[in-house]
Amino acid sequence: MPWMRSHRFALAAAAVTPLLLTVWAAGPAHAHGAPTDPVSRVYACSPDGGSASGSAACRAAVASNGGPFTAWDNLRIAGVNGRDRQVVPDGKLCSGGLPAYKGLDLARADWPSTRLTPGATLTMRYVSTIPHTGTFRLYLTEPGYDPTKPLTWSDLPDKPFAQVRDPALTDGAYRLTAKLPSDRSGRHVLFTIWQNSSTPDTYYSCSDVVFPVGGSGGGKASATAGAAGDSGRTAAAPSATAKPRASERRTASPTPTAATATGAETPRTQGDSTPVASTGAADTGPSTPLLAGGAAAVLVLTGGAALALRLRRR
Repeated sequence: MPWMRSHRFALAAAAVTPLLLTVWAAGPAHAHGAPTDPVSRVYACSPDGGSASGSAACRAAVASNGGPFTAWDNLRIAGVNGRDRQVVPDGKLCSGGLPAYKGLDLARADWPSTRLTPGATLTMRYVSTIPHTGTFRLYLTEPGYDPTKPLTWSDLPDKPFAQVRDPALTDGAYRLTAKLPSDRSGRHVLFTIWQNSSTPDTYYSCSDVVFPVGGSGGGKASATAGAAGDSGRTAAAPSATAKPRASERRTASPTPTAATATGAETPRTQGDSTPVASTGAADTGPSTPLLAGGAAAVLVLTGGAALALRLRRR
């Protein structure tokens, strides 16, 4: 009978609705980000990197990669849980061992870089296109580091020179303040690990920095970027106002490996091109369309149940 079928539908809707709400509320959330000052390789060589993306090192990295670093905020591995040295192989620290970023591991001394002062106070700007909680660990290559050789874990000290937990997010970026080691000179790599606590992901980045040879410490770190090439010239820093062309905007995630999380999001930009929080459903839980869809499903089911009950009473 029709009213019996309606009654069964109402009971099914009542049973399924809580399950739908549970699945909707439990959507995955992943953070995205990378240092822009001192500029990281992945950001400098991305379409957002300004003139630095045209440097010899970046051109070589893109050629080695087989494509541009449009997903500069997505260099992450899931499930590392602090086992960085066991998971990321020597010689592949800058790419995290991910094939989609292999060009970042090229051993060369002309990467776009930032000039710093030994012993000074560093303020890192780590842009987060999707913010989350976690701990940042900063390492600086040991004295005597040779940039013409692949970066290995033995080039880094066992412990970070700075560790920052859950810094505040301001204008789309975290500001990490730390005192630099005072015994560095020449070219080095500032290696940053961001281990999320609200997602299973860990992010890796290499920022090339240059200390004056024989310089003294103290004061504040310089934030002047450049890329000392083979000819001794200095390339311009990534533009603070350059906007990516429409053809360069990211439309898909880099090819993931078994160890990576999926769902890279295209960072949105405002006025000064500073990426702001994305609202991709795959990475931030329910987006606005998903919220609307979930609400609509609940309303349909609830309305169906009410209609069935009214029919039964007739």
